[in-house]
Amino acid sequence: MLHRVTAAACTAALALLAPLVPAPVVDRSTALAGTGPRVVAETSVAPRTVDLTIDSPAMGRTEKVRLLLPRGWTKDTGQTWPTLWLLHGGVDGYTAWTRDTDVAELTARTGVIVVMPNGGRCGNYSDWWNYGDGGTPQWETFHMTELRRILERDYNAGQRRVIAGNSMGGLGAMLYAARFPGMFEAAAAFSGYLDTLLGHEPGKSSTGWGPALACPGTDWRRVWGHPDAQAAIWRAHNPADLAGRLRGVRLWVASGNGKAGPLGGMPFTDPVEAAAHDHARSFAGRLRGLRIPVTTRFFDGQHDWPYWERGLHEAYPMLLDALGRT
Repeated sequence: MLHRVTAAACTAALALLAPLVPAPVVDRSTALAGTGPRVVAETSVAPRTVDLTIDSPAMGRTEKVRLLLPRGWTKDTGQTWPTLWLLHGGVDGYTAWTRDTDVAELTARTGVIVVMPNGGRCGNYSDWWNYGDGGTPQWETFHMTELRRILERDYNAGQRRVIAGNSMGGLGAMLYAARFPGMFEAAAAFSGYLDTLLGHEPGKSSTGWGPALACPGTDWRRVWGHPDAQAAIWRAHNPADLAGRLRGVRLWVASGNGKAGPLGGMPFTDPVEAAAHDHARSFAGRLRGLRIPVTTRFFDGQHDWPYWERGLHEAYPMLLDALGRT
């Protein structure tokens, strides 16, 4: 069961914890030693849609990335295009957004490169702790260093970026925006687990708390360690603890309450979305406590694609505006 506290108590507790959060180390240049990351295959799978296969030292294997290219895009030009990084949720993959939404149509005339990288079934957009041994997988390094450099060097991606995602991807969107200040001009999370320690009771199992519901079976000791023994690592990967680093980023947070809504749903409360709703409210409360503006959308709805597609449509004008597009 989720442990609930008052918003005031949550804000006060997080304020006490915030000074303990170590400044995240974001230079991952050592991952580029040796031959470095490289594209080993490029496949056109649909109009404007290209899949890249990247040999990644950070991952120790090849990984996939799907790109939606804007009209008029070509490698042989000095022009660059802004990017929308669109992250998928848990137990899913890089084809999710084009498979289950109309993102290709939505972005067709807006002049952005849409970047949809694989993030693992439950990679949590992080370089894993692996019981203190480090090593692969290094999802953050793969995305924010290796892939970003490839896109800017070889695919004419520009320096203006926004980021969005659903569920685990919502966590990733806020996490990357916070851990890489200045990298993204806006971030949007749809049903994201944005306060990763919310509901965890020290000394007790965390199998019933928010992130564990979204990624069942995940060994969190591999990802960030134990939330008690490695609390500093958890805080360094918790958007609520890193909220102060989001000042200046345009923010959008949306979540359903778990009940069936106008776009359908199960005839009972969805526990995964209900937990995400608690996280979204906690995170938004933390931002507002710091006087950081955030747009919120809370509604009747469940953890499913119709609501995430609608969420992207609603947030897209804000994301485009942050990129200087209409």
